[in-house]
Amino acid sequence: MTISERPFSLRSVAVAVYLPTLLFSIGEGCIIPIIPTIASNLGASLAVAGFIAAMIMLGELLGDIPSGWVVARIGERTAMIGGSVLAMVGVGVCLLAGNPWVLGAGILIIGIATAVFGLARHAFMTTYVPLRYRARALSTLGGVFRAGWFVGPFVAAALLHVTGNSQAVFWVFLATCIGAIVLLFVLPDPEKMFGTPDRTAKDGASLTTGELEAVDERVGLFTAIRRNAGVLLRLGTGAGLIAALRASRTVILPLWALSIGISERDTALIIGVAGAIDFALFYSSGQVMDRWGRIWVAVPSMIGLGLGHLALAFTHDVPGNVQWFIGVAMFLSVANGVGSGILMTLGADLAPPDAPAPFLGAWRFTGDLGQALAPLAVSAITAVASIAVAAGVMGVLGLAGAALLARYIPRFAPRKPRVARS
Repeated sequence: MTISERPFSLRSVAVAVYLPTLLFSIGEGCIIPIIPTIASNLGASLAVAGFIAAMIMLGELLGDIPSGWVVARIGERTAMIGGSVLAMVGVGVCLLAGNPWVLGAGILIIGIATAVFGLARHAFMTTYVPLRYRARALSTLGGVFRAGWFVGPFVAAALLHVTGNSQAVFWVFLATCIGAIVLLFVLPDPEKMFGTPDRTAKDGASLTTGELEAVDERVGLFTAIRRNAGVLLRLGTGAGLIAALRASRTVILPLWALSIGISERDTALIIGVAGAIDFALFYSSGQVMDRWGRIWVAVPSMIGLGLGHLALAFTHDVPGNVQWFIGVAMFLSVANGVGSGILMTLGADLAPPDAPAPFLGAWRFTGDLGQALAPLAVSAITAVASIAVAAGVMGVLGLAGAALLARYIPRFAPRKPRVARS
């Protein structure tokens, strides 16, 4: 029986699949908007604060290197538990930080943990979810992350209002990591519920369980990159630009708020409301991808992210810049929400059935490379020129990314899966 024929009900495993992810992402969403402020409180300049905030993306990039091998070797649930434990270590470093660079080291560790946690869940969804449900399932996974990033800033704002101590947000992340670990131990393991999937090699021959494990363990990240260089160079570059614009939005909005004098509590509230808009669109994105194809969310999302950054570039010093900031933050959330799940869905579409985890590690590496470089570029351009110039540069890259995706998605991911009849 092939994976497409395997009985599957996402509803039956929704709690086990999504709830640990929700807890982890709430903790992460709690700290992300406050990182620049915490770095600034430790003596960092605006550019250095941006660099510290970028450490979470750089950590995800570094975490991609071993994560495919780790997930293939120990399984997705164990990998998620390990990722949660590693995130707790990073939180501990952040709580003890006495200067911006120690804080950056802690944020880097959290980023590495996020990469392992995220790839483990992605690998499970790629292997077990039938093609006709894939985009909706992965968009829902993306929506769960967005739900956490929506709830987290409001939790942070409430804590800041009650305690007045920005370090308190790290204790929330610590608690959510513990909660995710408990759930992963207590809830049924989705992998065991559906057994070992039957997969086929590229030549169509069936792989036994032993051969499957051998393939997954043998194919490392850089081998997977070499074997799939063509698609990773072309469509992977477009994916990297999607991740770059998303990461730029995540970093530039708190920095922008800091630069125009918005308080940390109000920043968390604004970003939280924007997160609600982002979250609200996740399932619609999956429906569009499953019904009409991946290009119909990828290109509009990138155009919107590019235009939103360009709008920021021209509104930093105008009268009513706070109102402009709020409006653009909401617009960027719409654009990002339209593309919910696109990177995970494209990766699942392209992953070879004989070794999905290493390929997904390579695919996520290309995306996370853009995700890591974009905040560093924002920080560097801000230091050399201004944050408005940084926003403009990212806006131009967003429009270039839309052009790349329009060209290469039809070439490498042309199929338009059927929607299951209800």
